[in-house]
Amino acid sequence: MPAGASRPKGEDGRRTALETTMSQGKKFTAAAAKVDPAKLYDVPQAVALVKSGAFAKFNETVEIALRLGVDPKHADQMVRGTVVLPHGLGKSTRVAVVASGEKIKEAEEAGADVVGGDDLVQKISGGFLDFEALVATPDMMKSLGRLGKVLGPKGLMPNPKAGTVTFEIGKAVKELKAGKIEFRVDKTAIIHVPVGKVSFGEQQLVENAEALLAAVQRAKPSSAKGKYLRSVTLSSTMGPGVPVDPAALEKAHGRTA
Repeated sequence: MPAGASRPKGEDGRRTALETTMSQGKKFTAAAAKVDPAKLYDVPQAVALVKSGAFAKFNETVEIALRLGVDPKHADQMVRGTVVLPHGLGKSTRVAVVASGEKIKEAEEAGADVVGGDDLVQKISGGFLDFEALVATPDMMKSLGRLGKVLGPKGLMPNPKAGTVTFEIGKAVKELKAGKIEFRVDKTAIIHVPVGKVSFGEQQLVENAEALLAAVQRAKPSSAKGKYLRSVTLSSTMGPGVPVDPAALEKAHGRTA
């Protein structure tokens, strides 16, 4: 390469995929260097590190991963629940409602994006899934039940435990619009959920994370023995994980390891 010549790029003058990958790798390494792997951080410290380590050009999601001391194979150790995050998730959730009679009007007045009865069930059966949460009145679950294979794998099937099978349609819709999220332990005993965006203020992320962590601890099964919170990690979409001290969390919320 002649002296002073620039590094070759793609034919359109942009970075090649290899150069982009190398650049991202350097940024990740730099962000990871800020995290002491031998240290357990409190939530405010972890949030500060996650925000300072975010390097993507898009507004990354901030996520929490919790490994729990439960055995999800046993029904009495299944951990699931809901929580309304104080500051939401940085976007409005698109909510669909399956109801009948006056409940259709109630859903519309509460701000539901898609509302219907058997006609909406038929539309979903035909492949319509342009929503992120689905609420139904109990009397409509018979019609929705046959769509389990469509809605179940996508986590969209309404469930009484999640507050999405209810006659209080207006309340359910408003909570989902305000930032209500559902958490559920997977078969590897891990809960993985978003708590905001890196564009949020530190205090907003701290409060969202604390609300989620408190809800998970309240959902601890009575049959779970030993240490409940095995590990807690906070991260952004592209950034490194920051380990949070689970013992401090359990103590703060009245739990013992």
